[in-house]
Amino acid sequence: MKTNVRKTYNFLISLLIILATYGFIYYQLFHRRDLESVYSTFLESFRHGWFINLIVIVLLLMLINWGLEALKWSLLIRKIEKVGWLKSFLAVLTGVAVSSLTPNRVGDYFGRVFILEKANRIEGIFITIMGSMSQLLITFMAGTTCTFLLFVGHHEDLLEYFNIPDYLYIWFLWGGGILVLGLNILFLLLFLNISLLSALAGKLKGKVLEKITSYIQVLSGYTSRELIVIILISASRFVVFSLQMFLLLRAFSVDITLIDGMITVAVIFFAITMIPSVAIAELGIRGSVSLFLIGLHFGNPLEISNDIALGIVAASTSLWLVNLVLPALCGAIFAFSLKFFRRSGNE
Repeated sequence: MKTNVRKTYNFLISLLIILATYGFIYYQLFHRRDLESVYSTFLESFRHGWFINLIVIVLLLMLINWGLEALKWSLLIRKIEKVGWLKSFLAVLTGVAVSSLTPNRVGDYFGRVFILEKANRIEGIFITIMGSMSQLLITFMAGTTCTFLLFVGHHEDLLEYFNIPDYLYIWFLWGGGILVLGLNILFLLLFLNISLLSALAGKLKGKVLEKITSYIQVLSGYTSRELIVIILISASRFVVFSLQMFLLLRAFSVDITLIDGMITVAVIFFAITMIPSVAIAELGIRGSVSLFLIGLHFGNPLEISNDIALGIVAASTSLWLVNLVLPALCGAIFAFSLKFFRRSGNE
């Protein structure tokens, strides 16, 4: 492909990503979401000095959150190409922008790899998927464990809400605990032995399958020690954005303890992850799940006061704005640094 044509196509695709991202966010904010009550709650809370301090901390934690993700991707992708932290950070933000338009954020896998200059992009996609699997693993482990703890702490309210007989409680308690522990250990071992996926893929026959297998082989190059580091980074990210949600709840006067808050927030993130959605449009799901689960700490989740309900929705909405909308807006700008069409060897 000629240089001028290649540059033109790169520019047009980047411009399309920017316009689509900004347009979709504008539509979600001003045409599909009733944010007036949240905005009023924000203005009312803004009068307190401590509220401003908490918001600043949440914004700083956002940078730490995506900074950790950039570190994780940089460590993973260096198997095929060395990418510095700053370049990785820009790739991550661009991935957020692209993923905001796709179901369950699958666009993130494609948004990042176009920053690679020489490495095989399909291998980069599989590596990026593995990084997402590590985050999903942590979300699953924390979510299922905290779901069990939440059930233990509020079993009477939950049994009454779901109309479950009392005699089934002991079965839920012990059976659920054993199941959660078993699944967590199983999935952790599977991830630490992800090279088995390459071995299984190697048995596939057919031209197309064999071609895919050749790309999956890159996953076999990671040692268990390297994968443990990736898991620890993913766990750190989970703690960071869970803490963000807790701080926002307190900022909007939702009086919940640190332990109860972190347990409940872990369950919220687990539930959101399990429900298919478009990332930038998942605000309604976040609000509904948050209202129900956090409402358990204030009695019947369907009968909580209007002030608490507004605080929960405001906290959920603010986290959505800080962790997804703001990075997506910034990431869309960096789309111009992506190279969708590379320079050919004869140019």
